[in-house]
Order: sequence, then C-alpha cells, then structure tokens
Amino acid sequence: MSTTIQDKIKSDKILAKIANELPNNNIYIVGGAVRDYLMDKNTHDRDLIATDISAKELAEKLSKIFPSTLIPLDTENNIYRLVLKESESKHNPEMIDITNPIENSLERDLMRRDLTINAIAVNIKTGEITDLFGGISDIKTHTLNHIEEINFIDDPLRLLRVYRFQANLDFEIGADTIHAICKHSDLITEPAKERVLYELMKLFNGKYTETALINMNKTWLLEEIFPCVKELKQVPPNTHHHLDLLHHSIEVVNQIQLLYENSDDRIKVHLEQCDFGGFPRLAHLKFAGFLHDIGKFSTWTIDKATGRHRFIKHDDVGAKIVKPILKQFTCSNKQIEYISCMIKNHIYPSALMQEDTVNEKAMMRYLRKLGDNVIDNIILAKADRLSARGEAISDEDIEHNLHALDRLMEFYFNSLEELKPLEKLLSGEEIMQILNINAGPKLGKIIKRIQEEQLDGNIQTKEQAVKFITDNYKKN
Repeated sequence: MSTTIQDKIKSDKILAKIANELPNNNIYIVGGAVRDYLMDKNTHDRDLIATDISAKELAEKLSKIFPSTLIPLDTENNIYRLVLKESESKHNPEMIDITNPIENSLERDLMRRDLTINAIAVNIKTGEITDLFGGISDIKTHTLNHIEEINFIDDPLRLLRVYRFQANLDFEIGADTIHAICKHSDLITEPAKERVLYELMKLFNGKYTETALINMNKTWLLEEIFPCVKELKQVPPNTHHHLDLLHHSIEVVNQIQLLYENSDDRIKVHLEQCDFGGFPRLAHLKFAGFLHDIGKFSTWTIDKATGRHRFIKHDDVGAKIVKPILKQFTCSNKQIEYISCMIKNHIYPSALMQEDTVNEKAMMRYLRKLGDNVIDNIILAKADRLSARGEAISDEDIEHNLHALDRLMEFYFNSLEELKPLEKLLSGEEIMQILNINAGPKLGKIIKRIQEEQLDGNIQTKEQAVKFITDNYKKN
C-alpha cells in the first residue's frame, strides 16, 4: 500500500512538483485525494496540510509555482485555495486546498475528521503514511466508519456526508456509525442550508443514490432533511403501484440512473451537462425524480365504489409545493425552475403518447413547450413507468408505454433543426397600446396565451395575433 501511494504521488505532476520545489517543508496530502489514490482513482482536488510553514505563506509560494488564482477561504482558520488555470476541465478545475493542522497537531487534526477513510495523511516527500484509525483497512473492506461521535455533534453536516459517500462509493456503513447517526439525526437541521444543498447534490450525483436514500430513511435522517417524507410514507401501495409512495419515489431515482447508464451517447452527453447549479443535469433529474410525486398526499382520495386511489392534479400541486422547499435549500432560480418543470410535466409525455394515432403537431407542441428539457422529461416519464408495477399494470402496458416514449425521443432528435424559437409576433408595448392596458399580470397572461396559440399553429402572423387579442380581450 505504501509503495502504491508513493507511486501515485510521484506520478502526480502537481504533488511531485511541490515536493521538488519545497523539499525542506513537511507537507502532507490528506482526505479525499489519498482515498482516491488508494482506490486507484483520479482526483482533481488536493488537500494539503503543512506542519512547519503557515498555510498563507505556503499558498503564496505555490501561487508563484503554478499559474493559479489564490482564494482565502477562511483566514481565521488558515484555509486557502488555489484554482489552477491550466486545468484540463473547465467544469472540474484542478484545486489545491492548503491549511495548518488543528492545534498544530497532525494527529489531532485527523482525529477531528468525519470518516476513517478520509483521515489518512501521506507525506508528499517521503511517502510516509499516517493512518491512526484504520482507514486503509476500511477502504479495503468497503466500509464507512466514523471516528468519534463528538465529530457529528461538532458539525452535524457530517451525518449527511456519510450517505453522500455511500451514494458515490457504494460502501457499507458500520453498525456503530449507524447507531450514532440515529442518535443525532435531529441535528442535521443546524448546518447552513447552502452546505446541506451541496451535500445533497453530491449525493444525487452519485451512482448509488438509491442505496443512500433507503438507508437515510432507516436512520430518520431523510425525514429530518425532507419533512415531506412523513407524508410520502402514509400513501400505501395500490392497484397501480406495488410500492408505497416513498419507496416508489426512491425507485424512480434508481430507474433514472439505470436509464442513463443504458442510454446512447446523445442522451448521456445531454444529462452530463452542467447547465445550472454547478452539477450535471442527471443529478438534478434524480433530485426531481425523488420529489416528483410530492403533490400526491394532499390530492389523495379513495373511490368508495371501486377502492381506487386517485391523485387528481398532483403534478400541478407538486410543482407549486416544491418551490418554497427548494428556496429553503437556497437552490438557484434555474434549479427551482428545472425541478418544478419536471414535476409539473412528469405525466405529460406518457399521456401524450397514450394514443397510437398521436399526430406530429401534438408532439411538436410538446417539444416546444419543454424546450431544452425534453430528454430529461422523457427519461423521468420512463423511470416513473418502470417504478409502478401494481396488479392493474401488465407487462404489456409497460412495454407499450416505453416503446411510445422511445418514439417521442426519436421524434425529438429528428426534429432538432425545426425547433427554432417561436417568433415574437407582438411586443408587450404593442399589446398594451392595442388593448389600452397597463403592464401587469393581465399582460403576462395575454403574452402566454399568444404563445400557446402559436404552439397549436392557430397564430402564425402578426396580423393574426392582433386579430386574436382584439377579438378576445378588447372591450366593446
């Protein structure tokens, strides 16, 4: 293991250069990079601890060695970051975080960390490994073990980080760690919402998100973060769903991941794009998949005659309910708009394609309405279909639905050249002048109505738009 680490450090051009340029300083690489090295993975982030030079001085020296931007993250606690300018990836730049050990003790610093697998330090010059808590052994056995219970209390975000690592590594969580999380799960409401959101996005970005969500539910952490989970748990399986609503929602997340993994490159490239929120569309889509039925509890009725469970307009209700929740998590407007859009339209593609005779005009209207989110929405619809296998749903029903959604996806790819933005036939000022109205909600509704008529093909020219608003909105 020692030889492996030494070889990794020697082959890491950045670490090797630091060791060569500063041979007289004791500098250790710690945390995630060491874990990744031991698992034979590449890493873009390097956390350094210097024991005989101030973090600020080391950061300044390194900023002269590497073309980079120096960012003081926390001057009070001596934490600095270098973002290297010559990184291969713009979305995932190479970074070096530099600090000094807590209480000027490397051992004390490692003792204060969250998990044993993140508490291994290696001297970048000598290759000497400091592993006080069995982190290397836990990496070999694929186990997540906490170091001390007090560390969860000092920073409760670490409770969530356990599951973030499980979602990304598929490691088992040790029994003592599970017990500690159960004991302190209510503390997860204390960290800043920005920090919680970051860990959640990391979790939803992992390959094994389903496993993490299921285990979070077992320790009560899931409902502490998402109080709506208590409502989801109350909706039982029914003739259309073989799972209760919570586990249906988690299974949708799983199916999104599987659909992504088995998709062609056109779909994969799209879902891997980081268009908003600093994370790929796939992570946001899985987040939306988890919340896609959030409106069901408040719309839940049971038909007395048939016993059928109904959730009328749950898509519309869910799209509204989710917005304040996402705002509370400090999601950006684009993140909120995307997730709300997915929830509002998760039934749309399947309903559209229910009839074999669906025409191209209706499909084109769907494509224009969803815009850049078409692929995401169809994947969500397919995941939802695959996650609902109640007794009233036959295998033939599922195959028929999936085949129809595949046709819609191909129609999208074949129609890309036609999907130009709708022509703006009338400006807001022109509408106000024609109707003699002021700016306000009414104007917004009229503009939206014109766009709807354009999508349906009923309005194609400016003259037709003027006639439409005159006939429908001008007072006699």
